[in-house]
Amino acid sequence: MDAPRKIGDSVLQLIGGTPLLELKRIVPTDCARILVKIESINPTGSMKDRMALAMIEAAERDGRLKPGGHVVEYTGGSTGVSLALVCAARGYGLDIVTSDAFSAEKRSHMAALGARLTIVPSRGGGMDEALTRNMIEAARQIVERTGAFWTDQLNNADQLGAYHAMADEIWQQTGGRIDAFVQSTGTAACVRGISERLRALAPSVRVVAVEPKESAVLSGGRSGVHRIEGVGAGFVVPLWQSGIAAEIATVSTEEAMAMARELARTEALFAGTSTGANLVAAIELGKRLGPSATVVTVVCDSGMKYLSTPLYREGA
Repeated sequence: MDAPRKIGDSVLQLIGGTPLLELKRIVPTDCARILVKIESINPTGSMKDRMALAMIEAAERDGRLKPGGHVVEYTGGSTGVSLALVCAARGYGLDIVTSDAFSAEKRSHMAALGARLTIVPSRGGGMDEALTRNMIEAARQIVERTGAFWTDQLNNADQLGAYHAMADEIWQQTGGRIDAFVQSTGTAACVRGISERLRALAPSVRVVAVEPKESAVLSGGRSGVHRIEGVGAGFVVPLWQSGIAAEIATVSTEEAMAMARELARTEALFAGTSTGANLVAAIELGKRLGPSATVVTVVCDSGMKYLSTPLYREGA
C-alpha cells in the first residue's frame, strides 16, 4: 500500500495524482486490457477539479483575477462544483449559470460551497444546443452587469495544461505501455490535452473521442437532445480540433446508463453516465485491438452526483 500523503494546508493540494485501475469482471474475453483513471477521488468527485484550478491559477498569474474578485461560469454542474471548491478555497465570489437538466446533487453542492446559482430551464430535462447557448448568454449578461472574471470554459485554453499533467500521470502509471485512450467530449479540453501529450510521447497511441449518439455533431450528424451530463454541447465546440482523435465513437444515453450501472454491480465503481459512455466505447475498441493491447479511459466523476437522476433513482 502506498504511503499516505503528507499533511497539507489546502484542499486544493488533493487535486490530481489519481490511481489507475485495471477492470476485471466487466471486460469480455479476447478484449484488450482496460485501465480506468479514477478521477472520482478528486475533492469534489470529478476530473473537473483539475481544469477549474488551472483556469483560476492562470487568471491569477496574469492579473485577470485579483484578490477578492468574482468569477462567473456556465456549466452542466461538475465544472461549477469544481469552480465553487476552488473559489471557496481562494476567497472568490462565484456566479454559476446552470440548468434543471442537470442533477440536483450538483446544484446543491455548488450552493453549499457558496456559489450563487442562475437556473436556465431546459426542454424536458434534456441537454441540447439551445440550452448550451442560453446558458452562455445568461453568463455573458452577468459578466456585462458585474464586470466579473468569466472563466468561459468552452473557449478557455488555460485548462489544457491540467490535462497534459493528467496524461503524464497515465504515462508514468502504465510505464508507457498504452495503445489507446478513450474519453467523452464536452468542452473537448480533456481529450485534446491528453491527446496532445500522449501522442507527443508515443505517436502510435490511438485516441478515441466519445459523443452522444443522439447528438453526434462531431461525427457530422444532427444536433439533438440527450441525457449524458457534461458532454455533447450540441455543436462543434471551439477547443475541438479535427486531428485530436483517430476516431469518434457514438454512444446512446441508454447504453451509457446501462454500462454505468453494470460497472457499479460488477466492479464496485460508482460513476456517472459519461463514464458509462467511455466504457462502452473502450470495450468496443478493446475487442477490435485484442488482448495484447492496453486501453485507458476515465472514471470522470462519482455516481453520488446522480442519485436523484434516472441513472440511479430507484424505479427510474
